[in-house]
Amino acid sequence: MSLRAIPDSMDPTVVGEIDAELDRICREDRVSIRLAVESGSRAWGFPSPDSDYDCRFVYVAELDRYLSPWAARDVIETPLTALLDVNGWDLAKALRLLVNGNAALIEWLMSPIVYRGDTAFREQLRALADEVADRDRIARHYLHLGERHWRLFDGTGSLKKVFYSLRPAMALRWLREHPGAAIAPMHLPTLSAQCELPADLVAAVGELTELKSRTREMGSGPAPVAIARFIDEEFARAVEEFPSTRGRERDAAKLEAAEFFRAQALAVG
Repeated sequence: MSLRAIPDSMDPTVVGEIDAELDRICREDRVSIRLAVESGSRAWGFPSPDSDYDCRFVYVAELDRYLSPWAARDVIETPLTALLDVNGWDLAKALRLLVNGNAALIEWLMSPIVYRGDTAFREQLRALADEVADRDRIARHYLHLGERHWRLFDGTGSLKKVFYSLRPAMALRWLREHPGAAIAPMHLPTLSAQCELPADLVAAVGELTELKSRTREMGSGPAPVAIARFIDEEFARAVEEFPSTRGRERDAAKLEAAEFFRAQALAVG
């Protein structure tokens, strides 16, 4: 069964351009795109009127490419335009990053906006992610990502940039409140709804999200106090609660990921 989930708010002309680009990639690069999703602010739940389209995809190449002694590129990148950013990873690269704690593939699997994909593939890859994702590594990914953006914001930057620290901080809060899980939602409103949050923070996030949704230029200034406090506190707590697992052996996870990869590569042939 094929996947397709495009909200009415998205420009059908742009969506058509993305579909055409994905078709071209399959044809010219001789790959099978198994999942293609939106990964930017539209999928994160805080788009602006001028938000671009960030399509990300996972592909499987023909078997001959994997059996060749000559290493092939494991990414496909297309020219960046003012409105479109379309690129993807070979499944092998995606699985290596997943096992090592990069949360990008997990987020693609959780995106509410899907351009195309195979239902069974996504379900099986989600199940694999549940098995092999290292909770502490995923949390450290969000911590490092959020801290980097928070340093760039530096207290009084563009208010749009606050979201790039707020969402990782909310993911860290979600992981703390769901100790048995390693995979958090990517959608900020969903993250917020599934956490126990103070009323002033909920109100501040709602106001900032609403402002971003209706204006191209939010201006610069300090982050709302409740949001700044939340980000600082979550990053500080994450350092203590999610220890670094660098060097921890992941042999079992690697074996599971390799088995999944072989099955998918053989299926494409």
